[in-house]
This record gives sequence, structure tokens and C-alpha cells, in this order.
Amino acid sequence: MSHLPTNRAAWNRLAENRSQFTKVATDEECRAPLKALDSRGWLPASVEGKQVLCLASGGGWQSILYASAGAHVTVVDLSNKMLQLDEQEARRRGLNVRILETSMDDLSELHDAWFDIVHQPVSTCYVPDLEAVYQEVARVMRPGGLYISQHKTPTSLQITNRDQQNSYVIGLEYYQQGPLPKGDDRSYREEGANEYLHRWDQLVGGLCRQGFVIEDLREPCRADPSAPVGHFRHRGRFVAPYVRIKARRLESQTNDQNSTAIWVPE
Repeated sequence: MSHLPTNRAAWNRLAENRSQFTKVATDEECRAPLKALDSRGWLPASVEGKQVLCLASGGGWQSILYASAGAHVTVVDLSNKMLQLDEQEARRRGLNVRILETSMDDLSELHDAWFDIVHQPVSTCYVPDLEAVYQEVARVMRPGGLYISQHKTPTSLQITNRDQQNSYVIGLEYYQQGPLPKGDDRSYREEGANEYLHRWDQLVGGLCRQGFVIEDLREPCRADPSAPVGHFRHRGRFVAPYVRIKARRLESQTNDQNSTAIWVPE
């Protein structure tokens, strides 16, 4: 797992430099945490008492909001520097947040069928094997549990540069193997990190194959008609950089005749 030390170091640097990913939850957000967490209405009306896994989401934002809403929170991240922000904010606010430093594809320290909600920001691009992540998420989720995840789209990761007409060039093959090479266009890439392209059949089909049903899918808009050429919001006019997926964990029951998948409501 040679990507682990590289990506840990990259995210530790981002935390130390207080990048945009290290903006901790504000007092205003903590007064209405579910509103801050969920502009799409995907979460239940209350998460009080629920077991929530904030997956690969260190930085003092998501975990703090869920804990402020009354959930029992575990936050997992590869970067100890990002997790320090969660720990500091939880202590400052008097919140109880469990901290676990590990890669998102290795949740072996967590119990089977334990979490009601798994919420994961953009992060699967930093692991080579997406199936391993989905397998672990499926294992630690209760039947009927909610899995909210966000990913970088494959087309966005294929863009390498702009041509002389300022058109964005898809310069990497769709069936890319191994870490992505560096390109001139770094709009949606993190400096120093190893990233991997996951295809749509892996992003969406992989969820279904692990016993999830997809209830919604959105492409967050990052387009701005007034953005100058080369700005990340100018590129967002042509290629959606992210996809958000709402998925529900099914329970499989088998009898002598056949096997069926049953949805278990909250």
C-alpha cells in the first residue's frame, strides 16, 4: 500500500497549511447542524442517538456537526493532522467523538453491522481499490442503513490540460491503471497526493454488487458563467467534477426456494 504514506503526508500538509478542507464547523452551523450537512434532504429528520461513521472526513467539520445533532460519532481518516482538528473541536465544544486513524479501505477495528449512517466526502480517489471500500462499508452498516458518498467523476480526472482554443482536453485513458500521472490542469487535484480513476461501473455498479440500492444521485454544480478561463468554476461549466450518491444497505434473506433482497426501513 505505497499510496498510504504518500497520501497521509499530502493531507497532513493540507491540514498544516489550513486548506479549504480544514474549515471547522462554525457556531452558526452547529445551531442547525442537519441543515449544514444536508441541503438535499437525504438525512432523516433527526439523527439523535444514531451511530454515524464519518468516513475519510477528518477536518473538524462533519463529525462536529453530527455530534452537535446528537449522534454517536466515529470519524475515520488517514491523516492524523486532520483528525487533530476533530479532536480539538470536539474537546472545545464538549462533544464526544471517537477518533480512528486508518485508511478507508481498512475498517477492521470497527464492528459488523454497527452504523446507521455512513457519510463520506470526496475521498475514494485516493485508494486504488474501490471495491475494498464498498465491502468494508457494507460490513459495518446495519440493514437499512444510509450511505451518503461523494466522488470525483472519471471524466474530471481524465482532463490533463487546455488546448490553444481553451478547450479542456481529455488526455488520460478511461481504463487508466495505477496512480494518475501529473497534468497541467490541477483544478480538482490535491498537490502531492496519489489519485486513482474509478469508472462508473465501479462507482455505481460496485455499490449495487455490495448490497446497496441507489435512491438518489446528484452532480453538484461547480459552474460559474462569469469565471475566467482556467478557473476551476470555468472548467465546471464543461465537466461535472463530483457526483453525490445516496444509497441504502439491503438485507439479504435466503430460503429454500430463492434469495431476495429486502429493504429494512429506519
